[in-house]
Amino acid sequence: MYGALWRVLPGPVWLKLVILLVLVAAVLLACVTWVFPWAQEYVFPQDVTVTQ
Repeated sequence: MYGALWRVLPGPVWLKLVILLVLVAAVLLACVTWVFPWAQEYVFPQDVTVTQ
């Protein structure tokens, strides 16, 4: 999968790296913005058993 993505991206190696970094940042932003808050509704935190 990653090899196919690398071959599809245009430009020299440095440009491919920049594009990949932007894509990774966009995916992480989407996860933090929409996916994680949606999943939090369905995942309930465990009761804390460690005391101070």
